[in-house]
Amino acid sequence: MPIVFNEPLSFLQRITEYMEHTYMINKACSYSDPMLRMQAVAAFAVSAVASQWERTGKPFNPLLGETFELTRDDLGFRFISEQVSHHPPVSAFYAEGLNKDFIFHGSIYPKLKFWGKSVEAEPRGTNTLELLKHKEVYTWINPTCCVHNVIIGKLWIEQYGTVEILNHTSGDKCVLTFKPCGLFGKELHRVEGYIQDKNKKKLLCMIYGNGQNVCGPSIQPRTILTKSRRGWIKGPKQNDEDEVEKKSENDEADDMPEIQETVQVIPGSKLLWRITSRPSNSVQMYNFTHFAVSLNELDKKMESLLAPTDCRLRPDIRSMENGDMDMASKEKERLEEKQREARRERAKSNEEWQTRWFTQGTNPHTRSPDWIYTGRYFDRNFTDCPDIY
Repeated sequence: MPIVFNEPLSFLQRITEYMEHTYMINKACSYSDPMLRMQAVAAFAVSAVASQWERTGKPFNPLLGETFELTRDDLGFRFISEQVSHHPPVSAFYAEGLNKDFIFHGSIYPKLKFWGKSVEAEPRGTNTLELLKHKEVYTWINPTCCVHNVIIGKLWIEQYGTVEILNHTSGDKCVLTFKPCGLFGKELHRVEGYIQDKNKKKLLCMIYGNGQNVCGPSIQPRTILTKSRRGWIKGPKQNDEDEVEKKSENDEADDMPEIQETVQVIPGSKLLWRITSRPSNSVQMYNFTHFAVSLNELDKKMESLLAPTDCRLRPDIRSMENGDMDMASKEKERLEEKQREARRERAKSNEEWQTRWFTQGTNPHTRSPDWIYTGRYFDRNFTDCPDIY
């Protein structure tokens, strides 16, 4: 695709944005009550996809063997990812708390579907969060992301689908529903959910939000819920009357619904998480968050420590970061052709690609295929890294 559709980040860097709100994991680690830990993990799962709001630029496809590392002392984690397969494209990642209190890992292989005016990305692959102090393991799969008006009109994004966060230790589960926007757009970015025990009994009031704010109950955690016509809630009956809206008459493009940036707080609930505000000039910077803006930062000291396969060293992304679109386009074509040529050479000699930092295996908790971190990246022995740039 033409480079004009891209943003100056690799998909590996986009995955790293899951870690922007790591403090929610730290909160989960600090709670003694398992239900409060589940609330915090649920808020983290929502926060992990929140940076996609208004991010209509396509990240660069990672080259086979490409990597990205990030250590944030202020947020308390270090992170490594690798593109472990090109056909199909699979990105594996691993993060750990600097205090050795959590591990977050997984692999993602998005399935794209084209629907004429829109492109749908189904993010296959499991996220696994281990809270080491509590000996708990949570797994979930992210919601589907859809970009509207890829042919004509203003691009806009919605996320939808059911996300089930399973605590493999206790059997408790949080079921989050990312609502499709609906006919009049009132559901855009709306999230609702509840927590149930291993016997499928609802334990908590509704967790709800809009992708920028997530709220949950401040009542006693093990209150049993009864069902109302608006879902599993406790508290005063909510007003069901909706404002009458006119249906869009634009047959050429799907009009973007007006985004509701705040949510009506149900009495008895509290704020669990709120998105960090973006830079004032974010619109001129691909709608990046403060966290995303920092991902391409590179100084001489850092450059000497990085693997030669790190995204920051990709010449096409770096040229785009510097505003040289012509050079970025030429470098993108050169790298893609270099990758094809390397694949042809391996085919001639029947040579299999060897991953460097992850190995194919089985997730011990879900028993599904996964990519397992070898644990050796931060030893910084990069002598046999492939020449991909």
